[in-house]
Amino acid sequence: MVYLAVDIGASSGKLVKGHLTSDGRVEMETIHRFPNGPRKKDDGTLVWDLEGLYQGIVEGLRKAGKADYIAIDTWGVDFVLLDENGEMIGDPVSYRDGRTDRLDTWPDQNMLYERTGIQFQRFNTIYQLLSLKQEHPEYLEKSAYMLFIPDYLAYRLTGVMKHEYTFASTTNLLDPEKRTWDYGLIRDLGLPQHLFVELSDPGTEVGRLKPDLAERIGYDPMVILSPSHDSASAVVGAPVGDKSIYLSSGTWSILGCVEEHPHKGEEAKKANLSNEGGVDGTIRLLKNIMGTWMLQCLSKETGAGFDELESEARSAELPGIIDASDSRFLAPESMSDEICSALGRTDLSRGEIASAVYNSLAIAYRDAIDEMERITGRTFEHIAIVGGGSKDGYLNALTAMYTHRTVTAGPGEGTAIGNLLYQMISTGELRRENKNDVLRKSVKIDQYRRLD
Repeated sequence: MVYLAVDIGASSGKLVKGHLTSDGRVEMETIHRFPNGPRKKDDGTLVWDLEGLYQGIVEGLRKAGKADYIAIDTWGVDFVLLDENGEMIGDPVSYRDGRTDRLDTWPDQNMLYERTGIQFQRFNTIYQLLSLKQEHPEYLEKSAYMLFIPDYLAYRLTGVMKHEYTFASTTNLLDPEKRTWDYGLIRDLGLPQHLFVELSDPGTEVGRLKPDLAERIGYDPMVILSPSHDSASAVVGAPVGDKSIYLSSGTWSILGCVEEHPHKGEEAKKANLSNEGGVDGTIRLLKNIMGTWMLQCLSKETGAGFDELESEARSAELPGIIDASDSRFLAPESMSDEICSALGRTDLSRGEIASAVYNSLAIAYRDAIDEMERITGRTFEHIAIVGGGSKDGYLNALTAMYTHRTVTAGPGEGTAIGNLLYQMISTGELRRENKNDVLRKSVKIDQYRRLD
């Protein structure tokens, strides 16, 4: 069977075609890429071009020529509201927009963590909805449906609305033990309860393409739900074992471990850990850390390629360490200036700024792993780095150095291959227990020696 993974991050999207060979390997081919990124409106609001993303998917489907199944994953948190006719209400606002900064009243954080186990981030879905309630209550009053970004794109393809569980778990509105909405919390916040409908697990069939679209591309694959939050797919694509912690390294760095039950105690709350939904009833205990976003911004601002930034960082003096999770780095006018300001310096070279980013990220990983060991009572000897950031040899080496743990790096397309692997598991072509063996046969995985 032929599978298509639609993998869309905050800066780009792609369609990856794959199948399982007779000798137990996944053969993958990226058949189409398209841009993504928030656009600033005249009033300053950052919004997504969802029509452009949909057209990018359709073009990729056309290029693929054939597929039996297709599944979509994207970044988390963001959503759209639709009216009775399925038409969008308002703009698809990006999590990088500052609308939640204008909230007059914030829910009690202790109460929220006890109920949902989700780390505090100002852009979480809960706060975006509350900002809508404050600034555009008419949108919520008119809304008949709420769809998360991958669910909306699947709806555009099929006309069928589903609400996938792993993505819903990022909203800060879910009961992680019952794996369903916390309707008491939703009522207490004054949010429209009808928007929060039954959730579907990864692997659920959504439906066939709309007839006109199937005719346009020349075939009719079944759309199914992958773990549609990209970090949930990335965990499937990571070669993790009992003593492993995973790091999905990309625009965001998401570091975590797979647990059977949520951790919602005081220590987990202080560490700002998040209990998000994983596949097969598991919990992904994780921490979001600002990832290669800062390096992406430096590259764009200075015109230096990533290889050039890495080379300069290797040879530069380390000017200091910054808090890699500080919200000041979410969307600054100038990332270089913001980093210099955080370090209290105005005389830093490009290489010194990059050195501060690299070392600060590796230290943030170390500190997060130490927290997780303390909270879970487990020992993690291995860090499995997947995603685009796994190709950054300098960051991988620094991570091994600071953490004193063995690091493996790869697959670079961790989210896409995780999406494909779970489709194969869902159709019964691949057995769950064989997943890691297939993964190791299929992709190049580098190792960085543990430094004691």
